[in-house]
Amino acid sequence: MRAGAVIVAAGSGERLGAGGPKALVRVAGLPLVTWSVRALEEALEVEAIVIACPPGMERETAAAVGTHAQVHAIVPGSTSRQRSVARGLAALPGDLDAILVHDAARPLITPHVVSRLVARLAAEEAVIAAAPVPDTLKRADGQLHVEHTVDRTGLWGAQTPQAFRAPTLLGIFGDAGPEELDSATDCAGMAERRGVRVLLMDPGIPNPKVTTQADLRLVEALLGAGRIA
Repeated sequence: MRAGAVIVAAGSGERLGAGGPKALVRVAGLPLVTWSVRALEEALEVEAIVIACPPGMERETAAAVGTHAQVHAIVPGSTSRQRSVARGLAALPGDLDAILVHDAARPLITPHVVSRLVARLAAEEAVIAAAPVPDTLKRADGQLHVEHTVDRTGLWGAQTPQAFRAPTLLGIFGDAGPEELDSATDCAGMAERRGVRVLLMDPGIPNPKVTTQADLRLVEALLGAGRIA
């Protein structure tokens, strides 16, 4: 399948305390977003990458990622994650078979995982990276006392990339209204609301999201140790 990818890189980095856009923070010698660009570009199926960056930071983002043949466009993100995705989708070529959406905040993704996701689209409309929830889950009350333990059987943590047949994802966003674009937290959730079956695929590698300084130190250690070639 001929695939394109949207990298969502418009986060402010406020919770990280980075003093600027999270995607441009340097990790193991490279801006955070560059690790995702490299992995997607090295996957043979991916022909075009669009980066949705913080508005007004297009030039800085272009400088951060440097020259990569598959970077098709860098567009300003919007006021919500899914609105940023929509802008990225609009900038992709129109003749793709598959589209992946990936958060720049997950820099440990590999070309192999990307290829596995795209390959599963031969038999599925949508497939997302996800991992079984390993921890015991507690539901808390308003004062942070435990109300009860949640059965974790069958529970998975959604990750990215999230891959879709191109007509499916474009149709979902074409149907989405303003409220959904403001409130939805991922593309898979939007697909589920429309009856699209979404397959879960364990990437088989650490795939944490960088949100805090502790997350940043973890992925820097893994990247510095050669976790991604």
